[in-house]
Amino acid sequence: MATWRRGDVAALLDSPEVAALIDALAPKGRGRKGFGPRALVGACLVKALFALPTWTRVAALIAEHPGLQAALGDAPSVWACYRFTVKLRENQPALADCLDRIAESLRAERPEYGRNIAIDGSDLPAYANGQRYVSQGGPERERFSDPDASWGHRSAISTRKGGGFYGFKIQAAICANTDLPVAWRIETARRHESLFVAPLLDAVRSRGFKPETCAMDKGYDNNRVMAETRERGCVPIVALRKGRPIPLDRIPYGSDEWKRLYRGRAAVERAFSLLKLDYGLTPLRVRGLERVALHADLTMLARLGQALRRAREVVPLAA
Repeated sequence: MATWRRGDVAALLDSPEVAALIDALAPKGRGRKGFGPRALVGACLVKALFALPTWTRVAALIAEHPGLQAALGDAPSVWACYRFTVKLRENQPALADCLDRIAESLRAERPEYGRNIAIDGSDLPAYANGQRYVSQGGPERERFSDPDASWGHRSAISTRKGGGFYGFKIQAAICANTDLPVAWRIETARRHESLFVAPLLDAVRSRGFKPETCAMDKGYDNNRVMAETRERGCVPIVALRKGRPIPLDRIPYGSDEWKRLYRGRAAVERAFSLLKLDYGLTPLRVRGLERVALHADLTMLARLGQALRRAREVVPLAA
């Protein structure tokens, strides 16, 4: 087991931002004795930092390693982890406040965080079967295991063909300077990415950021998106479709500065890849929009919390 990951779990649980979440989730009054919120929040961090898809594997890993038990203060059962996710959904504002505090602390440690952003969406295939028919030539399916999921389109990546998929999409604003998430939301797959530029920019600004530019691919080239971006004090850095008029922004389209900023759009692709492969954002093992959104929030908690820990460990160079 990677020692640095175990150290990250302990350090994150001791950080003031996560400690405030633990305090907010502490049981009020008298009730049955159970696993404490520190151990259960720690289990959520273990799940993301070790990219484990299920709570069964999380509970087994913690039970097998005394170091993790010492960091968490206990070894929660798999059923306790499942019950805790219900509590987190019921106390979503507490988790949102924790993420806001982490983002604020990150901005203080890394002033370039959130200065320039990139927006895009990425596929999250559902943990469900979305086929219309029960079998080939058989009757239509009457009940879907994940009714919140829907059919959408994704682009080709590497050897994977593009085309339809059944599930959800994560829409995210990623810092082009640090590759760190700034704001995100989960939507069903049929919803087009361009509908969420304004909500994402509003979420970015509500966290205290004032992005100067927003890089987006050609799929976001429409008048509504351009107007919504400018209305929020942000210059849209968008590749234009053929025949579209050149916008008159303070950063001339096609200039060296524009090209440099547009290259920052690759940050969103790197961020999605890291979140999916290293932090267990995929494959999904939960169903329903609310549960998938919680899974994404917990993944972001681990990613941003770990980045904050790294930023605080950097020793400034002597003058």
